[in-house]
Amino acid sequence: MKAFVLCRLVAGLEQKALNQVRSIKGVNDVYLTFGHWDAVLSAEADTIDKLSGLIVREVRGIHGVQSTETLVTTNI
Repeated sequence: MKAFVLCRLVAGLEQKALNQVRSIKGVNDVYLTFGHWDAVLSAEADTIDKLSGLIVREVRGIHGVQSTETLVTTNI
């Protein structure tokens, strides 16, 4: 399963949070953005349950990650 994860970060903690996000196994790319979201992550896991765990426990568990929205992708 692949997904794009939109992340809102806490002001002043952006760099520290993103360094931790980059180290998570399953996070392939991190893109900084401007606007409503501060970063977009490309993430991948074997199953939807593992992907959910990666996002909920690991990404959201990082101090400095305020909120996320996940866009799960499918091959067409």
